[in-house]
Order: sequence, then structure tokens, then C-alpha cells
Amino acid sequence: MSKKIDSARKDLTKALKKHAAIVGSSAVSMKKAQRAAAEVHLAAIKYAAEVEAKTGLTSPFGDALQPGLDTSTLASLTAERDAIAKKPRKK
Repeated sequence: MSKKIDSARKDLTKALKKHAAIVGSSAVSMKKAQRAAAEVHLAAIKYAAEVEAKTGLTSPFGDALQPGLDTSTLASLTAERDAIAKKPRKK
């Protein structure tokens, strides 16, 4: 196994365990839960990036890391935003 993939997997496992401990407790702190969720998200992104760099395979998490709009819609919205930003502003 690749050392980078193994390291990323360990970080993801650690982040998941921490998240589970926080949200599984009797009194859940919203701030701690959100911070732990962000750590899980970043660890999953890192793991997916290491897998893709090593194998060329896409993310094993599918849309879980980027839920929402499909790629073509995002590209269209980005192009529209960029076009609006380039327009000269009237004073």
C-alpha cells in the first residue's frame, strides 16, 4: 500500500472517530460538531486526492464531497459570474 494513501486513510479514520465521539455524546456542542465535520470533510478530500494521484481513479466518495449541482451547471454559473465581474462598472 502507498505510504501517502495509508497516512491519509489513518487521518480519515481518526477524524471519523473524533466526529463520532462528539456527535454521539449526550450533550452535543454545535461548534465542536461542525469543526469535527469539517475535519472529516478535509480528511476525505485528502484521501480521495491521494487515491486519484496514485491510481487515476475518481473519488471513492462520489458526490459526498461535492454535493449539489452537476458539473455543467457549475461551469455555466462560474462563466456567468466571471462575465459579470469583467463588465465595466458605471459610476
